[in-house]
Formats: sequence, C-alpha cells, structure tokens
Amino acid sequence: MNVYDFDGTVYSRDSSVDFFKFELKRHPLILRRLPAFLIKAVRQKLGKCTTEELKACFFSFLKDIPDVQKELALFWDSHMKYMAEWYKDKREDTDIVISASPRFLLELPCKRLGIKALIASDVDTGSGAFLSANCKGREKVKRFREAFPDEKIGEFYSDSLSDLPMAELAAKAFLINKGRITSWDIKKGKNNEQLKSKN
Repeated sequence: MNVYDFDGTVYSRDSSVDFFKFELKRHPLILRRLPAFLIKAVRQKLGKCTTEELKACFFSFLKDIPDVQKELALFWDSHMKYMAEWYKDKREDTDIVISASPRFLLELPCKRLGIKALIASDVDTGSGAFLSANCKGREKVKRFREAFPDEKIGEFYSDSLSDLPMAELAAKAFLINKGRITSWDIKKGKNNEQLKSKN
C-alpha cells in the first residue's frame, strides 16, 4: 500500500487555511476569533500552550457556523480543483491518507477521490476542540500502527520533513515541493532542507 500526507501533497494547498478563508467570506463574524488565536500563537511559541490548544483555538470559528456539513460540501465543491494532478494519475484503491489536519475536513475529499482509509486529527465540529493528539510526526506512526499493525508501506509521499518517522517505515519515500516529486534519501535524511515542517 502507498501512504500520503494530505496538505501540500494530495491537496496542493493548506485545507484548514482555505476553509477558514472560505467561511470568512460567508460568515464574517468568525473574524472575532482571530485576536484570541494570535495571542495563543505567541503563547505556543513561548512554550506556554500545546499545539493541540493552539489549533483548537483556531478551529473555534466552527462555533459560528450553523451547518458545518453543508459548508464542507460547498467548500469542497469549489476546492477539489486543487487536488494534485499527479496523484489523480497514481491513485489506487489501497491508498491511505494520514494527516495532521482534522478528520472532519478531509473525509469528504477523500471520499470523492475514492480514498477509503483516512487517519487524521480528531476535532469536534461543534467547538473546534481536539479529541486526539495532533496527528503529526511520530504520532502519525503511532496512529498508523494502531490501524494497520502488520501492513508494509510501499511508497510514502509528503511535503514536510516532519514526516521523516513515516518515511522511515516505507520501502520508498518521496518529498513534494510545489508539485515536484523528488526521492527522499532517508539515509542522507536531511535533503531538501528548504521544506519546512507543518503544524
């Protein structure tokens, strides 16, 4: 089986940021949540709050959306066009997507792409609260092994060096940089240092 990160990989952009911008146009009231998020971001940089707390603060804008599922359908109707063309050509029924983004945000696009297995951060759509650890770095390996304890990864694709623990599980690993695919040399490990880790 092949395993893929989502944002910057299967999806060429950042789905969480795109969804916020989409909702900001439709529900401008969510802008009132921004100051609290900026304060929380500073606290996170200072080590005074966790990534989960920061991201929960960001997704608190969900409180101002009356019908999240309806909005998700409208959002993906207009944003499926940003799916990477290279992935559409390579997709297989056994593909797995594993992402730090919220499960609720990725379920619909994965379904539309025919991706049956999704591992992602669990976030409450009513409040934005995190119901699991942020699915990033070694947490991805933990979650993958819980779901697929005996499976071997043929190929792994990501745009982020934070996914090195997942890349080390794969027979082959690839880095995505603005849609360009390059081989990820795990032994040399730190190639393409210009790629920045994502939250």
